[in-house]
Amino acid sequence: MKRALIAAICMLLMVITTVEAKKKLMSIQIKKGSLRTAPSFLGKVMANVSYGDRVSVMQIKRDWSKVSPIKNDKAGWIHKSALSKKKIVLKADAKQNVGASSGELALAGKGFNSEVESEFKAKNKDINFTWIDKMEKFKVSHAQMQAFLSTGSVTSKGGAK
Repeated sequence: MKRALIAAICMLLMVITTVEAKKKLMSIQIKKGSLRTAPSFLGKVMANVSYGDRVSVMQIKRDWSKVSPIKNDKAGWIHKSALSKKKIVLKADAKQNVGASSGELALAGKGFNSEVESEFKAKNKDINFTWIDKMEKFKVSHAQMQAFLSTGSVTSKGGAK
């Protein structure tokens, strides 16, 4: 009986070790990312991650991954565009000059960057970008966003809370 129990415990430890070894490690490839309570941009931000941080992927839902940063246990959801399979190694001065923000990365994925914007403005001098520039500076808190969504009876397919 003891042998069977010891064998079962050993098998369980091997399975747990195998599962842990198979956890997918990824790197944050944006300057600053937000871990959210739900797989949606409408999910409340619960923690932040930075460029180069290593995370363990726990679950995947469509374009979102539930991750746990290696440096702490605050698991949350982040969009796949913020993740890289490559291990990012920071140089001594890399913290001062880090890649793109999450917004810049999203726009770059659509083929839009500062060069494209400059070209467009040069070709369309009759367009007034004043209001676009002002809109880019608007900051909306999570509470304001939730109130707006609630008033309009808007719900997320991702189940944001």
